[in-house]
Amino acid sequence: MHRRTVLKSAAAASVALAAQSLPNKAAAGQFTGKIKKAIKLHMATGNESVLEKFRMIRDIGFDGVEPRVKLGKENEALVRSYAEASEATGLPIHGVVHSSNPDLVGAIDQAKMLGANSVLHVVRYDRKISYLQNYEETKQIIRQAIGHAEKQGVMILCENVWASYLIEPMGMARFIDSFDSPMVGIYFDVGNVVRWGWPEHWLEVIGRRAKKLDIKEYDLTVAMNEGMREGFRKPLGEGSIEWDKVRAELAKIDYHGWATAEVKGGDRDRLVDIADQMDRVLDLV
Repeated sequence: MHRRTVLKSAAAASVALAAQSLPNKAAAGQFTGKIKKAIKLHMATGNESVLEKFRMIRDIGFDGVEPRVKLGKENEALVRSYAEASEATGLPIHGVVHSSNPDLVGAIDQAKMLGANSVLHVVRYDRKISYLQNYEETKQIIRQAIGHAEKQGVMILCENVWASYLIEPMGMARFIDSFDSPMVGIYFDVGNVVRWGWPEHWLEVIGRRAKKLDIKEYDLTVAMNEGMREGFRKPLGEGSIEWDKVRAELAKIDYHGWATAEVKGGDRDRLVDIADQMDRVLDLV
């Protein structure tokens, strides 16, 4: 009996020692499994093929990608290569970027073909016409496409940009609510608002109207001394944005969805760095 007891104790000690030698499993972050990180496709620079870029983006650890809309017969082969690369690599195309092009129906169809569920739309600001006329005309562009968006299951998401239009959260919320449609929401750009306000204040107001996030940094000190656009130069987490407050507001609305980096791209090493920065500021690991 004594011999069996000694052997059992020795075995238990060996198991404990082996467990101590294993690397510690990384603890999950606050938004692990809730936020999926992506990049804009054009951020992957270089001469690699579309397929090679999709494969690289996937292998780095991004969950998806977002290309720009390319309409017209001359772009059919390129758009088809996006779809083929996504299928071959398993890297989803979660949305498409359409800027302020009024052809939302064409963008919605392209998004659907690529397996995406959103079109990023920039509400234009035409200074040659009155503010109220611009307001109604831009609403009409979106309103005319809502039925098609519902049919295709593709959201129209309006981004807050530097067009000096819809630059505060109450106005943006009212604009979105005027459509009374679940297919129209906000593509919230965290960095773009710092010129006029703070992202956590925007999130407090727009709440669950924020369907997707663009991720970039902004530094007010740099902007004030070197030029407004230079404020975007700082790496994520090293500027004026208080990311802990952003995360707190995202938690309040129980945000689940995509966060896409929109910063200066580059080669594989640069994209790895961006992925690491996103992990830190969004608490993904």
